[in-house]
Amino acid sequence: MDYLQIFFLAIVQGLTEFLPISSSAHLILPSAILGWTDQGLAFDVAVHVGSLTAVLWYFRHDVQQVVVHWCQSVTGGKATPESRLGWLLILATIPAGLAGLLLGDFIESQLRSIAVIATTTILFGLLLGVSDFWGRRVKTLHQITWHSALLIGLAQALALVPGTSRSGITMTAALALGFTRESAARFSFLMAIPVIILSGGYKCAQLMQLPQVPWSDIVLGAVLSCMAAYLCIRVFLIWITRIGMMPFVIYRLLLGALLIAILVNS
Repeated sequence: MDYLQIFFLAIVQGLTEFLPISSSAHLILPSAILGWTDQGLAFDVAVHVGSLTAVLWYFRHDVQQVVVHWCQSVTGGKATPESRLGWLLILATIPAGLAGLLLGDFIESQLRSIAVIATTTILFGLLLGVSDFWGRRVKTLHQITWHSALLIGLAQALALVPGTSRSGITMTAALALGFTRESAARFSFLMAIPVIILSGGYKCAQLMQLPQVPWSDIVLGAVLSCMAAYLCIRVFLIWITRIGMMPFVIYRLLLGALLIAILVNS
């Protein structure tokens, strides 16, 4: 990959990782339109590191409280809302972890086509719109139950299918369960932390087996992805209660239509 590709794809990945618009759908466009080759393992590791750094830094106070209280609850301390949130985040991560282990290779080899990504981009975009429109939007983050966390976690497992959008499907599930837009977004972003750690750790292990590792590309990609992801999280949480999900729904429908047009004309 040259520096132009790294710059462009890292910014796109960082921006789309936490927006409900599917990062995989965007990363396929440069390949389809510009003829760029697959970004490769090193780039995947770079953007995982960048995204993880961004979400950890933005939620550093929340993460610190959750980790400290969770550790205290494990060692016999009293339960608190923060320790409870820690357990719920673990519960919500299990379905995606199991699905990745059992179905990851199949999805990687069979479900990365433009047709699949176009279909899921449109389908789950419509579901996001329905959940946002019909959801009651009254529950806060501290009202989440183990039942709700598990359902959102099951929805997150669907994000293994390209085009679904991890943040999009988890927010869709949370909105459908009656959570406010901000609470749905915050829980989705916090859920990203263990998932990115697991996925990024697996990819790092693969990267270490390569004879040569392009560290300069990884550092550049990670820095760019981190800056874009941090900006995305900050702006999204400020504006989500005002603009709602409809702009993202419309965007997903247009993006899906563009992918279908590319497929038809290819």
